[in-house]
Amino acid sequence: MPKKARELAPIEVQRLTRPGMHAVGGVAGLYLQVISKDARSWVLRVMVAGKRRDMGLGGFPDVTLAMAREKAREARATIEKGIDPIAQRAAARSALEASRGAAITFEEAARKFITAKSPEWKNAKHGQQWTNTLEAYAFPVVGKLACGDVALPHVLKILEPIWTTKTETATRLRGRIESVLDWATVRGFRKGENPARWKGHLDKILPAPGKVVRVEHHEAVAVDSLGAFVQELRKREGIAARALEFLILTAARSGEVRGATWAEIDMAGRVWTIPPERMKAGKEHRVPLSDTAVRLLESLPRFAGNDLVFPSPRGLVLSDMTLTAVMRRMKREEVPHGFRSTFRDWAAERTNYPREVAEMALAHAIGNAVEAAYRRGDLFEKRARMMQEWAKFCDTITPAGEVVPLRGKTAAR
Repeated sequence: MPKKARELAPIEVQRLTRPGMHAVGGVAGLYLQVISKDARSWVLRVMVAGKRRDMGLGGFPDVTLAMAREKAREARATIEKGIDPIAQRAAARSALEASRGAAITFEEAARKFITAKSPEWKNAKHGQQWTNTLEAYAFPVVGKLACGDVALPHVLKILEPIWTTKTETATRLRGRIESVLDWATVRGFRKGENPARWKGHLDKILPAPGKVVRVEHHEAVAVDSLGAFVQELRKREGIAARALEFLILTAARSGEVRGATWAEIDMAGRVWTIPPERMKAGKEHRVPLSDTAVRLLESLPRFAGNDLVFPSPRGLVLSDMTLTAVMRRMKREEVPHGFRSTFRDWAAERTNYPREVAEMALAHAIGNAVEAAYRRGDLFEKRARMMQEWAKFCDTITPAGEVVPLRGKTAAR
C-alpha cells in the first residue's frame, strides 16, 4: 500500500501551482499533476495485476477535489474485484468510437448513395430529381436520424400526407427511401428489414398506387386534326417550331430531338442514328428520314463550332419546355410527347403495317422475351416506307367525315 498522504483542503489544492505530482490525501495514490498554473489534472497511481498504473481522473478545477476522491475510491473498488478500470475504460472508449463509425444519418446516406449511383444514370437531371424529392419530403422527417433508427412510423409520416394527393411523387419517393436504406444495410449502417419495402409490407398499409389515382395519358393531337396542325405549325418561324415539326415527322421523343447532332445524321443515307446513351432503352436507334424530314434538315442553318441540329439562341440544348411553349403559343393544350400517340393511332387505324413495325419506329422495348430473341433486326426498310407515308399524311388535311384508305399493304375489302 502506498504511503497515505495528509488530506489537503480544497483551498490548499487550489494553491498547488508548482509543476510536479502532489499527493492530496483522502484516497491512497491520489495526486494532482501540475503542468502549469492553467494545466492541472487528477491522477490515481495504483497497482493493477502487479504493475503500477497511472489513471487519469479528469482536469482540475472542472473535476473538484471531492469528485476526484470519489472517482479514486470507485476505481480502487473495481480493482479489488479483479477488474482493470483502465482497460475497462479503454474498451468503452473503443466501443463508442466503433459505434460512431457505424452510424450515419439518413441525409448523409442519401447523398452518398446518389453520388455512388449517379455515373450509371443517363440523365444528370435524374440525380437532381432524387435530391429534390428527398429534400422536400424525407429529410425534414428523418434527415438527421441515424439510418439504423429509421422505422415504419417514420416512413409512414413521410408518405401518408402525399400518398393520395401526389401519388406518383409518393411512389417514387418510397422507392428512393427503400434504395437508400438498402445501401445503408449493405454498408453496415443498419440491420433488419427495410421499413420502406412495398411487397408484403407497405402494400398491407397503403392503397395500391394504381387504385388511388387514374393514370392520365399525355394529351395528343387527334389523327384527323394532324394535317391542319402541321400546316399551322409551318407558318411559325424559329428553331423550336422546326424541332417540333421534326419530332412529329420522326415520331421521336422530345429529348432525342432536342439533343440531336449533325454527326448523328447521314443525309445521303437518309438515316438519323441516335446513340445508346441518348435512348430511353439504352440501345442505338436508327430513324429513317422521309423526304419531308430531309428537306426540313436541309433548310436549317448550321453554326460554326456547334454540332447541335436545334440549338438554343445561346448555342445550348433547347430546354424541355421549349417545344411545349410552341404549342401553348398556338393555343393548344396537347403536349409534344402526345404526337407519338398520334403516330401510333395512325399506324393502327389508317394502315395495315404490322404492330411490331410501329413499335420499332417508336423504339419501344419488346416485352416478350421469345419475340425479342427471334427478332434481331430493326425492320428498317419497312419502317422507311412507313415514315414516308406518315410524312405524306402529315401534309394531308382530312375533311370531316372523310375516311383515309389503309396503306402499307393492299387494303382489305
